[in-house]
Amino acid sequence: MRDPSSRPPIGLHLARAARVVTGAFERSMTDAGCSASAWQVLVLIRAGHRGTQSEMAESMGITDATLTYHLNALEEQGFVRRWRDPSNRRVQQAELTESGEALFARLRAVAAQHDRRLRSALSEGEAELLAELLDKLQAGVEGREPAVAGRRARAAPRSR
Repeated sequence: MRDPSSRPPIGLHLARAARVVTGAFERSMTDAGCSASAWQVLVLIRAGHRGTQSEMAESMGITDATLTYHLNALEEQGFVRRWRDPSNRRVQQAELTESGEALFARLRAVAAQHDRRLRSALSEGEAELLAELLDKLQAGVEGREPAVAGRRARAAPRSR
């Protein structure tokens, strides 16, 4: 087994892979007429997320200002309808319009194609193991137990 210090740090390798994968996804979304960030907003709205704009932004990992920008643009383009919750004016309600549903369906197909492209280099078992290991890395950074309790990730012995 190679000395771990002779390998690039996992974080660096992960950051590089994330940059390549994210860039490819963003190009796919741009080619389809939308941004990856706007797609995330559509997904959040389509999933029926309700709450304050700050909560929505936090769930996406973006700032309130970025979310506002995307919501305004999507509303101006006729893809989203927004209104304030009458019982709590801080809560923003939003739904996709008919045009927004059509855009969502088109972009969902683009996202599914991107996912197939990523999975094409992996066997089903490798894709499952990758998901487990990524969750394990994230959980370690966040100081929590991994959400995915896969046999492979748990059974893999740690060398010290």
